[in-house]
Amino acid sequence: MTETQTCDLFVIGGGINGAGIARDAAGRGLSVIMCEKDDLAQGTSSRSGKLVHGGLRYLEYYEFRLVREALIEREVLLNSASHIIWPMRFVLPHSPNDRPAWLVRLGLFLYDHLGGRKRLPGTRTLDLRRDPEGAAVLDQYTKGFEYSDCWVDDSRLVVLNAVDAAERGARILTRTACSSIRREGGQWAIEMRDTRTGLVTKVTARAVVNAGGPWVNDIIGRVAGTNSKRSVRLVKGSHIIVPKFWSGQNAYLVQNDDKRVIFINPYEGDMALIGTTDIPYDGAPENVAADESEIDYLLKVVNRYFKEKLRRTDVIESFSGVRPLFDDGKGNPSAVTRDYVFDLDETGGAPLLNVFGGKITTFRKLSEHAIQRLAPFFPQMKGDWTSGATLPGGEIPNADYVSFFDTLRAAYPWMPRELVTHYGRLYGARTADVIGDATSLASLGRHFGGRLYEAEVHYLVRKEWAQTAEDVIWRRTKERLRMTDAQKAEFEAWFQTAFQQAA
Repeated sequence: MTETQTCDLFVIGGGINGAGIARDAAGRGLSVIMCEKDDLAQGTSSRSGKLVHGGLRYLEYYEFRLVREALIEREVLLNSASHIIWPMRFVLPHSPNDRPAWLVRLGLFLYDHLGGRKRLPGTRTLDLRRDPEGAAVLDQYTKGFEYSDCWVDDSRLVVLNAVDAAERGARILTRTACSSIRREGGQWAIEMRDTRTGLVTKVTARAVVNAGGPWVNDIIGRVAGTNSKRSVRLVKGSHIIVPKFWSGQNAYLVQNDDKRVIFINPYEGDMALIGTTDIPYDGAPENVAADESEIDYLLKVVNRYFKEKLRRTDVIESFSGVRPLFDDGKGNPSAVTRDYVFDLDETGGAPLLNVFGGKITTFRKLSEHAIQRLAPFFPQMKGDWTSGATLPGGEIPNADYVSFFDTLRAAYPWMPRELVTHYGRLYGARTADVIGDATSLASLGRHFGGRLYEAEVHYLVRKEWAQTAEDVIWRRTKERLRMTDAQKAEFEAWFQTAFQQAA
């Protein structure tokens, strides 16, 4: 027996673009259903470099519009979710063998002034022989530059958009594959299948957004049975996680001799995230993984600049994602635009909006532009609203996380600082919803390792669509990095037993 539903807008894809579009549309009063064949952010959106940034290197390719939009969005997002997005200073050691100093200074000047920077400090020049940021860098690099960008917990950004969409009336369906969409009588007839139960659901919708990311062309051809003159180019980007090997909270950006730049960022307190590579990819997006050659490449780039030499055995974990970049015909993967493009198919009066490209930093603007493209089909919907809105947990006065954290510590005097930091950074102003009426560590329930307690797991299942152990310890939290193999196995066994009915 099948269930039938109706909605204004049906969104395919539970990455950052799909979740952002669902949120924007729901906030305008549209009825929305969003389906994702796997978990939220399971693909590209949890495998980024974790940055909200303008894209300094995009200036070399004259992407001024994109960089300006991204720089403006950087501060919009910082104000909307200061618990998962925060300022970070990037140190760029200068190598005279690569980009000349004048070109770097020019790029940083434009970077400081293109986007109307307000909260973040500007660029400064460093003497790496004297300034503490140069202590870890090889002595041959004497000059450096420091500039601002922001860090983001990418997978939580996706989840929080989905939570906000749901609270505004959207229906979020994870592990639900869209098997077919076809036009019937001026609207869309859709079939989707729950990949865990096999339940088939039929939906009718007035409009469809295809935010399938790497699968966008597959959805156009296989599911919708339509065509598009546009396509995406799949580019593989890999990262490695190693122990942090420098003092201070700053990150580094280094230039390789092939003109690529590599980010070396503080990660999860005592670790470092290093990436990324840019390699053409033609395999199945779900099978992507970091190759040994990529890991070796990243290690060599880091070792070119730093006194402490990284070895293969230092790599704690690696991950890889497929970026669905709009195919603009550029041969060099690094030169392919990170901008986004829409393709609107209005055949038969039932619109299909296909989304090509995009990046995490500009997801909110992309979502706003997407809904604006559909405005003629929904003349009664409300206007733009997301630029001044907070995301769940971001309801922090003046987006001042430091003061908020002090308040949080005072509210839970029994809780270790590390655990307060964990809850504050993941859940922000909604930390109390996770902790409930607990008044001690024991009342948080079973401890699974790292900073993971039973109360948090139940919250993630109840409020954030976590359906597997991996959903919890990798995409909703990063506690997998702190748990032993035995602890991970024990948690998975417990999770399957505790939530077998939900599964």
